[in-house]
Amino acid sequence: MKIFLYYVGKPKNAHANAMAEDYVKRITHFARCEMREITPRRFDPHEKHPTAQRILLDPAGKVLPSGHVARLLEAAEMEGRDLVFVIGGTDGLPEEWKPRASLLLSLSAMTFPHELARVMLSEQIYRAFTILRGHPYPR
Repeated sequence: MKIFLYYVGKPKNAHANAMAEDYVKRITHFARCEMREITPRRFDPHEKHPTAQRILLDPAGKVLPSGHVARLLEAAEMEGRDLVFVIGGTDGLPEEWKPRASLLLSLSAMTFPHELARVMLSEQIYRAFTILRGHPYPR
């Protein structure tokens, strides 16, 4: 299993970037993980990762507790299936991507800058792995 964290928009805040990169580095203790910027008109996660579980972050998506995110990762590990997470930019994500997503996920009812959303998402993925491995981090 490999985890892909894609985001739309240039990362400008050095502090947020460092935090997101730190969590991605932590995730790599459990699974291969890659984070990078995409441009929707040049990149389609459904074409790039046709067999992966594609999770799009969307304000109208489901809000899942950390334990449910852990179960999502556990299932992907057992199936040997890649996970693709996509965070939209200022205008969100292309509407045509949403029906093809495996899951629309919301981090909160509040709106966050995509840079902060990357930190929050990568932390939740790290937290999910630590839950699954019985690590003391989530306590």
